[in-house]
Amino acid sequence: MKIRSIGITKYMNIIFGIMGIAIGVLIVLKSEAMLNTFGRIAFFEQHLGVEGGSRLGYKLIGMAVIFFGILMLTNMIGGFMEWVLSPLLKYNSI
Repeated sequence: MKIRSIGITKYMNIIFGIMGIAIGVLIVLKSEAMLNTFGRIAFFEQHLGVEGGSRLGYKLIGMAVIFFGILMLTNMIGGFMEWVLSPLLKYNSI
């Protein structure tokens, strides 16, 4: 019996993508519990300019986790990372 590694990779992307989306949704929905557990983040309080900046910061982090989970689920993470890092990688031609 042959083991097909390409199929396993596809399923791992799906599993990790769904896990990322679920974790991101929990972070967004439970931002108050995150605030009570981990406390305020001074950077968000100072730079977001609203009362409750840490809550908004936790929600933004959760949205970023959801975004990367969707990219992983749809197997677009490689292309996105190439696009983001292309200014740094274009000078790396050996």
